Formats: sequence, C-alpha cells, structure tokens
Amino acid sequence: MREPADGPQELPSGRERLWRALLQPTRRQVVVGLLLAIVGFAAVTQVRTTQVDDTYAALRQQDLIDVLNGLAGTTQRAEAEIARLQDTRDDLQSDTSRRQAALEQAQSEVDTLSILAGLVPVTGPGIRVTITEETGEVEVGSMIDTIQELRTVGAEAIQFNGEVRIIAQSSFTDIVGGLEIDGVEVQSPYVIDVIGDPEVLAGALEFALGPRAKLKRDGAEVEVQQLSSLDIESVRDPVQPEYAEADPGQ
Repeated sequence: MREPADGPQELPSGRERLWRALLQPTRRQVVVGLLLAIVGFAAVTQVRTTQVDDTYAALRQQDLIDVLNGLAGTTQRAEAEIARLQDTRDDLQSDTSRRQAALEQAQSEVDTLSILAGLVPVTGPGIRVTITEETGEVEVGSMIDTIQELRTVGAEAIQFNGEVRIIAQSSFTDIVGGLEIDGVEVQSPYVIDVIGDPEVLAGALEFALGPRAKLKRDGAEVEVQQLSSLDIESVRDPVQPEYAEADPGQ
C-alpha cells in the first residue's frame, strides 16, 4: 500500500516568483522587456528632437524689431572695422613694397659702384685681348687709347695680366721692358680681360686708325677672343677720400 502524502505543498511567495523571473526569464518576458526598452528610447529621442530654442518666443514684435536693429548696427560696425583694418593692411603692404624697392635700388647702386671702383670680383661675357710685342715696344699712349676706346663702348670691368684692376684713377707709365700700371710692372704679352658686350667691345678695336692699327704701328700683334663667360678676380683696396665729403643734404 502507498503511504499517504505528507500534506498540501506550500506555493512560492510573490518575492520568490519575482526573483525566479529575474534569474530565469522566459522567452515571453525577454521579448516584452526588449519592446519596453525600444519604446522608452524612442520617447526620449522624440522629446530631444522636438525641443526648440524659445529664447525669443516671449518677445513682442517691437522687441524683435529692436533686436534685429541692434544686430544690423553691430554688423555695420563690424564691416566698418574690417574695412579699416584692410586699409591699414594695404598701407603697410604699400609701405613695405616701397621700402623694399628703395633697398633693392640702393643695393643695385652699391653693386654698380663697387664694380666700377674695382672693389669686388666680377664675372660675365666679354673679350680677352692679347697684345704681343714683336718688332717694337708698345707705347703708353697706344695702350691708354685702347683702354679708353673699350670704356667708351661700355666696358664694365677691365683687368691687366690677371693682376691689375683698371679703374678711373689708374695710371700708366712707360718703363724699361714694359709698363707700370698703378705701381705694378707688367710685361708683354699684355692680356686685357674686359667684361661687356663681346661684339661691341671687339668692334671698338677694329675701326680704321683705331687701337689695333696703333698697336700694329708700335710693332705688336693683337689677338681678340670673344668669350661667353669671363672671370675678373683682381680687386682694388677702397680709397678713403682726403678732401671730399658727402653733402649732408643728399
């Protein structure tokens, strides 16, 4: 025979059923939870997107007009300030350009004077004149005429025998066996390097009764080479004027 049951079983309490549902949710509970989460997210998003700035919502029409007028005045003042700053910028750029142009012009003049004074080495196209004494000696006058003709047609720099830079104050003296130029003795063959337009410089030696004719009369042969590039390395020491002074007004 079966033994009788011990008695009626106790039903779980509400708290126990809640914990059991949280720890072991059924499929239906999981679906319901997801739906509730989606609905809540949609509600929050809708509230955020529908919010508007109601700063001016309570203002009267006249108040709004005053606000717009104030903004228009601020805009005009800002535009005027921008225009003023742009004018200032343009003036500064113009002053800078003028100053830069003046500096470039001054530097160009310094470079030109330095070349003419023989203070710096130079390079450029030109001619090389080689004068070789054969049946006689070259006279000082013939050499000075040659230098003067080259200067007249635009010689920018002249060098003698690779060691004497010819400038406006250069002096020539006839000595035994050669010439003395600015205290330096040079002998034949005399090599004159000249920077300038090669064709013009060469032409200045060839005209009738010109330098070539005078040098041949002295018993010398003359050879002229036109060169696309020529280096003149010899320089002169700057000379401090003894009597002349710069005009303060210049």
